[in-house]
Amino acid sequence: MKVAFIGTGIMGLPMAKNLQNAGYELVLSDHFTPPPAELVARGATVCHSPKEATQLADITILMLPNTPQVEEVLFETDGVEAGLAGSANKLVIDMSSISPMATQSFAKRIKESGAQYLDAPVSGGEVGAVNATLSIMVGGDQLPLMRRDLYLK
Repeated sequence: MKVAFIGTGIMGLPMAKNLQNAGYELVLSDHFTPPPAELVARGATVCHSPKEATQLADITILMLPNTPQVEEVLFETDGVEAGLAGSANKLVIDMSSISPMATQSFAKRIKESGAQYLDAPVSGGEVGAVNATLSIMVGGDQLPLMRRDLYLK
């Protein structure tokens, strides 16, 4: 299973490492800053845009600082939404802590693209991210059993 991970900063880097440790194949985007060398050295694929990363992945995870960054990554010309076009069974998970009203709007737009969208902010800080002990609060439509099998190991 391929996971596009966008936002490999203080929280995202250890979260992405933990996904690699669990056996997920990572796809990263260098659209803003170069991806962490340690993730690339461990086999992550590097793409030039969120669109390209999303096209290659089954799941796209965002871990970004605030609402404007999430909106940009989702909906810019080469953003996540553009990478969902014509694809079935894609899932977008936003783990950023952002405006609930914006999240509802973003979810609606992503669902109109045919993908699923989950709002999944985390609690536990950098220590929780490093130790894989974050609390994740998930909101969104319940995934049909058939689709859950595609996303969950």
